[in-house]
Amino acid sequence: MNIVEVTGFGGPEVLEVRQAPDPVAGPGQVVIGVSVVDVMSIDAQLRAGWGKEWFPLRPPFVPGTGVAGRVLSVGAGVDPAWTGRRVAALLPAGGYAERAVAGLDTLVAVPDGVGPREAGALIQVGPAALSLIDAAELKPGARVLVTGAGGALGLPLVRLAAAAGADVTAAAHDPAKRAAAEGFGATATLDYSELTGHSDSGGADPDGSAFGDAGGFDVVFDGVGGQVGSAAFHLVARGGTFFAYGVPSGSTAQVDPGEAEARDVRLVGMEQVQFTPERFRRLAQRTMAETAAGRLATVIGLAVPLERAAEAHAALASRELVGKAVLLVTAE
Repeated sequence: MNIVEVTGFGGPEVLEVRQAPDPVAGPGQVVIGVSVVDVMSIDAQLRAGWGKEWFPLRPPFVPGTGVAGRVLSVGAGVDPAWTGRRVAALLPAGGYAERAVAGLDTLVAVPDGVGPREAGALIQVGPAALSLIDAAELKPGARVLVTGAGGALGLPLVRLAAAAGADVTAAAHDPAKRAAAEGFGATATLDYSELTGHSDSGGADPDGSAFGDAGGFDVVFDGVGGQVGSAAFHLVARGGTFFAYGVPSGSTAQVDPGEAEARDVRLVGMEQVQFTPERFRRLAQRTMAETAAGRLATVIGLAVPLERAAEAHAALASRELVGKAVLLVTAE
């Protein structure tokens, strides 16, 4: 079968198509004939050599942790009825391939009405978005800021927050991303330069138009980190909540716990989007149900064949991509 390997740490060009033996399902596992591979920002970061202290990866390795497709075969202890079913799964690695092995504990059935592209695009960001929204406990009229709002996770967050009755401000650096967020329910948008400028003014918009009369946001979802995330933290209203889960900038937002305590700001970190297999599976099942019902979605801004994985990584690096990038492994 064809796989795409990281042949050495570096730019997108280190991704190369190779041949590998077809995998075999072990006990409690299935082999999936992959239709769609989810391309995550962290895939590109790990390819470049980031995060070695947390991820003990050494080239060559096959990236990719989210796939959708059909079950081709099952291992010992797995109900044979899974064979032939449309599924999506979270993998420890190895998703950039024509076939992948998944454990039952992170495997979910894909319902009618959800296509393979949708399933692959949402298998990872869907559970994350639902977990963040659940933890935010949004009330109608809540003032919400989403950074990275035109990205793969930002767009579902905007939609879910707007559906909960929140007044959502979407922050993104690109006009196309801000427009996409408006299409998903944002009532206002900010460029990152505006965001950092507002934070310098002490957390209140001079004319009150972006942040409301009280100044600040009740909830901030920071999917960017770095300088943008730090600026967003300063815009949380007293008694609000700041979710810091994004690292595409290379680091999470730098937040002063003392300042958070002084303003009674609740800080929630990466733990909100890190799951046990059991919790992931519950959230993934909800993701598929919400997607089938039309309540959860993202934008697939780029869909290319598996062998063009380098192109997908380059698109992520450009930061111009709206929504998700996915790799297409079959014609399904």
